[in-house]
Amino acid sequence: MKTVKRSIATITLATIMVVSVSCKDEKKGAEVTPIEKEMNDTKATSMSASEDVKAEAILSDYFNLKDALVADDNSKAKQSGLLLSKSLQSLDIANYDNKNELKDIIEDANEHAEHISESDIDHQREHFKILSKDLIDMVAVTGTKVTLYEQYCPMYDGGSAWLSTKEEVRNPYYGSQMLTCGKVQREIN
Repeated sequence: MKTVKRSIATITLATIMVVSVSCKDEKKGAEVTPIEKEMNDTKATSMSASEDVKAEAILSDYFNLKDALVADDNSKAKQSGLLLSKSLQSLDIANYDNKNELKDIIEDANEHAEHISESDIDHQREHFKILSKDLIDMVAVTGTKVTLYEQYCPMYDGGSAWLSTKEEVRNPYYGSQMLTCGKVQREIN
């Protein structure tokens, strides 16, 4: 009895597979149905969502670097600079508008992240100033899913900006020397 049931199940499964394959052949060259179009749109959205994740990873690494500078931690800033450099290199700019502009921004930001990974803390802060400008420009192209705050210190090198996830000012340019020097310049959504 078990053998008969297995045979029937096997024949049924084989029949379903043959019908499925033959139905696929009939669809070749046919117009795309609304459901298929929606599935293709979902794939495209998934790809851009993947790039959003990579852009958010860049921001996450940037914030870790900022926090290391706030804490006056040269060693952690070096590690964070290296991680940020790797994140910047992994961003695929093909899915964004303004590809040439974004390419220039990423290349410049990567150069500064690399310098940070090899420098003393004063030199790291010099590169962080330009890196911050690059990341602010990157966010203008890629957008962000979280609220960011562009903060500004009027005293460091004629005035310097940086990004933060918190409204509370924690100055990466002076660290513990002048921890709260600065103000929120604007909110980025």
